[in-house]
Amino acid sequence: MPALRGSVAAMLPPESIGVTLIRDGGRLAGAIGLTLAEGYREAQGLLAHIMESSRARIAANHRDSIPACARSAYDALIERRLWGEPFAYLVGSAGFYGLDFLTTPEVLIPRPETELLVDAALERLQETGSPKVLDLGTGSGVLAVTLARLRPQAQVTAADNSMGALAVARENAARLGAENVRFLQSDWYKALTGERFDLIVSNPPYVAAGDRRLAEAELRFEPRCALDGGEDGLDCIRTILRDAPSHLNPDAWLLLEHGYEQAAHCRQLLVAAGMASTFSLRDLAGIERVSGGKTQSR
Repeated sequence: MPALRGSVAAMLPPESIGVTLIRDGGRLAGAIGLTLAEGYREAQGLLAHIMESSRARIAANHRDSIPACARSAYDALIERRLWGEPFAYLVGSAGFYGLDFLTTPEVLIPRPETELLVDAALERLQETGSPKVLDLGTGSGVLAVTLARLRPQAQVTAADNSMGALAVARENAARLGAENVRFLQSDWYKALTGERFDLIVSNPPYVAAGDRRLAEAELRFEPRCALDGGEDGLDCIRTILRDAPSHLNPDAWLLLEHGYEQAAHCRQLLVAAGMASTFSLRDLAGIERVSGGKTQSR
């Protein structure tokens, strides 16, 4: 692949878009551990963002030079990415479940594995006509907004303690036409006294406080409050499960995303909270990523 890219670059005009992207893609690959293909695609995406263009148009004009008005801005983004700043924050958005979500440093960057939580929720809402759904710690709103769009009859509440995160989530709901979402500032259930739901979903902080990954790579740019789950990573999950029974209807489900070694602990906590039919689901990498259970019938 490097030899092929070198031969392609030799056929292009110096400082053309194509040569620039090949060079910067290689720089990104070497600096932050991407493959050459991933580095090239990120460089292309950064240029498309600066030029307010599409990747296809950038590729079609690969023999042209980058306009002078865009060059310095593009170079600045490349330098920030070389330092490890996440691509999603640099371009201001990230894809999730086929939708494009506004993504700022106020919120966690959406991950593909979280889509498993949406799949699990949709499966368990099939037989409920107008379900009441709660997304605890909504962040950018990916869970609440996606479920609201796919189940327009649902009444979705998106709760978060961060006003900054709620502002991002509200904008995402407006941009994506999710009108059936209520946004609420709440420290977990504190603003939800007396309310019950047919489904609670959450992607809470679950990284152990001492985990060195919090200070490495891209995680150091993301909000610590959305990642740090206490000494063993389970503090927020314990809080959610402890108070869940008083906020769930009979035969209602609670679904959680968790860390790759936390599934067994989460199932134990679900059982301790009185939940039945407990389970864990594996993501595409074969990792148990989502666990859940449901309340008993009356």
